[in-house]
Amino acid sequence: MTPTVILACVAAYFAVLIGVAWWTGRKAGNEGYFRGNRRSPWVVVALGLIGDSLSGVSYISVPGKVARDHFEYLAVVFGYAMGYLVICGILLPLYYRLGLTSIYGFLGQRFGPAAQKTGSGFFLLSRVFGSSARLLLSITVFQTFVFDAWGVPFWTTAAVIIGLILAYTLQGGIKTLVWTDTIQSGFLVLGVVVCAGSLLSELGIGPQELARMLRSAPETAIYNGDWRSAGFFWKQLVSGAAIAVVMTGLDQNNMQKTLSCKTLSDARKNFALFTPIMVLVNLAILVLGALLFRFAAERGIGIPERTDELFPRIALQHLGTVTAVVFLLGLTAATFNSADSVLTTLTTSFCVDFLGFEQRKDLNEAARMALRRRVHVAFAVVLLATILIFRSLADGLPLIDVVLKVAGYTYGPLLGLFFIGLATRIRVSGAVIPAVAIFSALATAWLEANSSQWLSGYRFGFELLLLNGTFTAAALTVCSLMGRKDNRACS
Repeated sequence: MTPTVILACVAAYFAVLIGVAWWTGRKAGNEGYFRGNRRSPWVVVALGLIGDSLSGVSYISVPGKVARDHFEYLAVVFGYAMGYLVICGILLPLYYRLGLTSIYGFLGQRFGPAAQKTGSGFFLLSRVFGSSARLLLSITVFQTFVFDAWGVPFWTTAAVIIGLILAYTLQGGIKTLVWTDTIQSGFLVLGVVVCAGSLLSELGIGPQELARMLRSAPETAIYNGDWRSAGFFWKQLVSGAAIAVVMTGLDQNNMQKTLSCKTLSDARKNFALFTPIMVLVNLAILVLGALLFRFAAERGIGIPERTDELFPRIALQHLGTVTAVVFLLGLTAATFNSADSVLTTLTTSFCVDFLGFEQRKDLNEAARMALRRRVHVAFAVVLLATILIFRSLADGLPLIDVVLKVAGYTYGPLLGLFFIGLATRIRVSGAVIPAVAIFSALATAWLEANSSQWLSGYRFGFELLLLNGTFTAAALTVCSLMGRKDNRACS
C-alpha cells in the first residue's frame, strides 16, 4: 500500500469529519460547546464512548502485549464493567443533581476553590500526558508508513494532525463531538473486525478451530494466580474497577459527553448500552492479538522489538489492500478520537475551574467565546509539545502501560478527594489539599520503587491508583483531625 493511497484515505476521512463538524457547529455557542445544549441522544453518546475507552493505544498496543501478558488484560476489562455500576449508582446522580458543567465543581462546593482547582489540575496533567502518549503511538504509524518515505519530519506530521483536530473541534465542542466520535468508534471497531476476519481467512481457521485455540493456546490464558505478579487476576479486576471509576467517572473528558444527555435516566441508558459493547470489543482486540502472533509464526515474520509495531506491520504489508485501508481508517479514527474530545474537555475544565466562566459577570457571550477559543488553541500547542517530548524519551515500553501508569499517579488524588467528599463529613482546609495530593503521588512513587525489596518480590500494577487514592484519603483524614485539635486548643 503506497503512501499516496494512505494519505488519500486519511484526507477522505477527514473531509467527512469536517462536514459533520460544520453541520453540527453552525449555531453552537458556549452552551453547545460545553454541554451540547443538554440534548445529546443517549445512543449516540454511548457509541461515541467506545472510541474514547479504546483509542489508538488499545487498538495497537493491546494486541502486541498478548504474547507477553496473554489475555490477562481481560481481568481489567471485567473490572471496568464493575466500575461503571458505581458510576451509574453514585456519581451520575450527584452530577445531575448539582447541574455541573465541570465535575470538579463538586470538590469546590465540598471543600472550596483550592480543592476544585486541585482536582481540575490533576485532570489536566493526566489528560495531557495520557492523550499525548496515545497520539504518539498513532502518529508514529503514519510517520513510519507514509511520511518517512517523503522525508517529512515527525514534528511536521504531528503538527498537521493536531491542526486538523483543532479545525473541526474549535467551534462546536461537545455538540460536534458526540456525532464525530460515534463515526470514529464505528471505524475503529470495523478495523478490528475486518483485520481479525482477514487473519482467520489467511490462516484457514474456522469458528471451531478458533474456539479450540482460545481454549488451549497459552497466549489466551486469562487467569494469573501469582499474587506477586503485576498481572495477578484479582488485583487486575479490582484495579480495573477503580480505573473505570476514576478514568471515566472522575474524568471530565468522559463525563462531559455523558452529562450532555438530557436526563439522568438517559445517561444511565448510555452506560447500559456502552458496557457490554466495550467488553466484547476488548475481547475481539485480544483475539486479534493472538491471531497476529500465530500469523507471524506461520509466515516467518519477525516480531519487532516494540510489539506495538506488529499489528500495523502485518495489516499494511501482508493482508491485502482492502484490509490495509480498513486498518488505516480504524487507526485514523483512534487518532482523532483520542485527541478531539480531550482538547474540548481540557478547555472546559480550565475555563470553568480556573477562569471561573460560570461566575464571571464581566464577560459577555462574545468575550467568553473568544477567550475559550484562545484556551482551546493553547492546549493544542501543549499537546504537540508533550508529544515531541514523549517521543524523545520513549523507552520501548508498550504505551498501554505508560498510559495506565500515568493514570495511577495523577488520578489517585482525585479518587481520594472524591471518596472523602462523598463518604465522610470531614472538613479540610482548602490550603492543604494541593500539598496532600502532591505528597500522595510522591509517596506512591517511593513505595513502588521499593516494593520488590520490601514486599518479598511483590510488584505493583494498575493498583497503584488505589494505593495513591488511599494515601490521599488517609492524609486528608489526618489533616482534619489535626485541625480539630487546633480548634479545641484555641477555644
